[in-house]
Amino acid sequence: MHKDPGELLEKYKAGNCSEEERAIVESWYLELHSGKEAPSHRMISNTKDQVWAALSAQKDKESQPVKIRVLLRKVASWAAIISIIGFIGFVYLNKQKKRSSIATISKKQDISPGGNKAFLTLADGKRISLTDAANGELVKQQGLVINKTADGQLVYTVADSDNKGKNGAQLFNTIETPNGGKYQINLPDGTRVWLNAASLLRYPTKFIGSTRVVELTGEGYFEVAKLPGKIPFIVKSEGQEVEVLGTHFNINSYKDEGPIKTTLIEGSVRVIRSRSNIKAADNNVLLKPGEQSELSNQKINVKEVNTESILAWKDGDFVFDGDDLKSIMRKVARWYDVEVMYKGEFEDVKFGGLISRSKNISSVLGIMESTGKIHFVIDGNRITVLRDKE
Repeated sequence: MHKDPGELLEKYKAGNCSEEERAIVESWYLELHSGKEAPSHRMISNTKDQVWAALSAQKDKESQPVKIRVLLRKVASWAAIISIIGFIGFVYLNKQKKRSSIATISKKQDISPGGNKAFLTLADGKRISLTDAANGELVKQQGLVINKTADGQLVYTVADSDNKGKNGAQLFNTIETPNGGKYQINLPDGTRVWLNAASLLRYPTKFIGSTRVVELTGEGYFEVAKLPGKIPFIVKSEGQEVEVLGTHFNINSYKDEGPIKTTLIEGSVRVIRSRSNIKAADNNVLLKPGEQSELSNQKINVKEVNTESILAWKDGDFVFDGDDLKSIMRKVARWYDVEVMYKGEFEDVKFGGLISRSKNISSVLGIMESTGKIHFVIDGNRITVLRDKE
């Protein structure tokens, strides 16, 4: 790969890039925002030097692309500057990279990214495709009006009603995103929830009583509304409960991702193991902002994390912070709705970097291929990962 990203960008602007170099730049290029002044050459140069110095300092260690991304945002806010270092940030973490050609993926083979896709199942069993539903009012249910906005949000307006089913039972709705889907909803209490691909949220059509309880499978980011009377908001996932009053946090409870991970962004949350045979001392932890709990069969572990990489999916990006290849490909599989197969051993392959989730799959795979360590074969919705010979 080209050693100087500044020179590579200049070659691209001049139209002198090779096919490989052009593919690298284009896979990371972000269009300039219209009406904004382009950065000066001096600003670009200074930014490039700082980023390159940060990467060089990590040559024999794990790279820190997320911290570099924060540096860029502090130095300048132009998309052009971010585009300069986008492809720099994607660094192979084990050995020095060697030159390798990016696989040619035809338009017929390429796979589009996911989008706003979800299914809403009402308490009476009626199932609504939110992908296909028109904007505006979707349904009136027991004094509850549900609207879909132009940007794909569900907005609930609760009328004066006890909103109960037969025998006074509380009614529940379920929203579910498929592979290749995401969605944002506003719950009846004003809490906002973002669901990642292959996730499910079950919630009451109206919160009543002394607690607000929802159930999550998959991954979701919550901005919990504060209510008078300090009514707790509880998120149940398999094996744990998260209790809050008003705060921002992310829960990753995919079954194929191992431990359930709860990451606190703002406020405080208490993570509680929901198994009764656990001793009280080991049963719960109180998280501080920037901390993440991991729930295993034995205990709850807590560590500090970079929250920007945790929330990248919500903001429309992939951010890999020294992630192993199979972890990355699980995220890719859910977002692009593909099946991934492996031929070879990949335990030592790790990556760091960022790329927009709005890109076709070729952009993500092409960048990883440029390390010269792996390559991909696309056959329909099946991706085969192979180890390159060194």
